[in-house]
Amino acid sequence: MIRQVLTIAGSDSGGGAGIQADIKTFQELGVYSTSVVTAVTAQNTLGVSEIYPMAPKAVKAQLIAVGEDFDIAALKTGMLFDAEIIGETASGIQQFGWKNVVVDPVMIAKGGASLLQQAAVEALKEYLLPLALVVTPNIPEAEVISGMDIKDTVSRRQAAAKILSFGADSVVIKGGHGTDPHMAEDFYLNQNGEELLFRSPRISTAQTHGTGCTFAAALTTGLAKGQSLYEAIYTAKQFIQAALSEELHIGAGHGPTNHAAYQKSMCRKGGVHHVEVVR
Repeated sequence: MIRQVLTIAGSDSGGGAGIQADIKTFQELGVYSTSVVTAVTAQNTLGVSEIYPMAPKAVKAQLIAVGEDFDIAALKTGMLFDAEIIGETASGIQQFGWKNVVVDPVMIAKGGASLLQQAAVEALKEYLLPLALVVTPNIPEAEVISGMDIKDTVSRRQAAAKILSFGADSVVIKGGHGTDPHMAEDFYLNQNGEELLFRSPRISTAQTHGTGCTFAAALTTGLAKGQSLYEAIYTAKQFIQAALSEELHIGAGHGPTNHAAYQKSMCRKGGVHHVEVVR
């Protein structure tokens, strides 16, 4: 039977991020996607113009509908908007005993719009992070959650450790916002103190809308298919590297990544893009 996964996130009318990016990634990697919509956004590659959050009871109803009928092997959360929606999300995860929880703490859109209310940050730390197998913030999100400035490798590790203090099993601080002009470096840390760096050549492109959502969705797929967390992160890194390399050039702003590129690269001589792992 095909593995079934769940995305709990916002809708992106531009199709590059959120629910739409997650479902495209799940489809490309061969799992069946269910979804819980937390908010509807009016956005395109130029930015977010409006956000319409769902009523918490609507989020709860969707969670129950999915939980009562589907065998969810892994799930990811994305844009959750406010504390009430975060509370309903955490309650649903606990009610159905869902494991392999990937928390992508979506806070700010590419155009700068805030996608998470400030009061919701505390709810995220208190209710959702303790349920997470892995949290996947980018550097600005990691700074908000940890309350620390990330300026170098030392402060990055300190921020990761602070995030783990809220109860998550592990964290991946994504490197897209890093300062290294040549390499994109994702930093992994778990509760046992194990550290890993997943490194790949930095790609100079404006076609980056939805990179965080796509990475987390690919990671979720790996977990659903039985990969170890290490293997799932590695695959997700390869997936997003391919998606960034094969530009679509859609829209006038931060264009979407190419979700179909990974499977195409698998068929070419030389295979997918290399990812270096440093222990």
